[in-house]
Amino acid sequence: MTLLPNITTVDVQEQAPRVAVLPVGSYEQHGPYLPLITDTAIACIIAREIAAAYPVLSLPPISIACSHEHGTWPGTVSISARTLHTVITDIAASLEASGIRKLVLINAHGGNYVLSNIVQEANLTEPRMSLFPQSREWNRAREEAGLSSNSHDDMHAGEIETSILLHAEPTLVRQGYEAGDHGASDRPFLLTQGMRAYTETGVIGFPSQATTAKGKIVVESLVRDFVQHLRALGE
Repeated sequence: MTLLPNITTVDVQEQAPRVAVLPVGSYEQHGPYLPLITDTAIACIIAREIAAAYPVLSLPPISIACSHEHGTWPGTVSISARTLHTVITDIAASLEASGIRKLVLINAHGGNYVLSNIVQEANLTEPRMSLFPQSREWNRAREEAGLSSNSHDDMHAGEIETSILLHAEPTLVRQGYEAGDHGASDRPFLLTQGMRAYTETGVIGFPSQATTAKGKIVVESLVRDFVQHLRALGE
């Protein structure tokens, strides 16, 4: 299955969607067993399943975003928060020119903090933009799937990310995740010192607990919760 939408302009014309979904990921280290595109792949998986369940336009992803806390690992590439802000607001303006006035950002990288500000600014006069999934949706998905870890302790290349990929794109997962666990629940200066201060492998989480079944339930839970964002946008 492809991670990129392959619809044509005629398909969009016939569907006449009122809402677009934009996957936002990153290009950053995810330890030795998950690829640099992990966050982008997960955002695309969620968007793909949402587009199969709801009448929305699925866009290709923003695959390089704000990964500065991972910046010293080989392969990691970032853009500034101000650049990400500009790119997304330009995309929203372009969509509006073609008649789509509402946009949901499907974010799969916790370091993209600026997305919350973008959404707040876009909704100044009316609901136009939403950010998904938020912490409540991630937490509900973890609970429904029976994950053994929580979102704070399992924050990078851990149980939830590995489970989603094992379910939806298993060829992206390399051997070694079964022995990749690393705990670092106390990381008070992550923004100041970066990930290197808390992990040598790049992992903070518990990938050994990942399963295909958990990943399936996580994705299904997120897709169900998406309807609430459509309602918040008046759809």
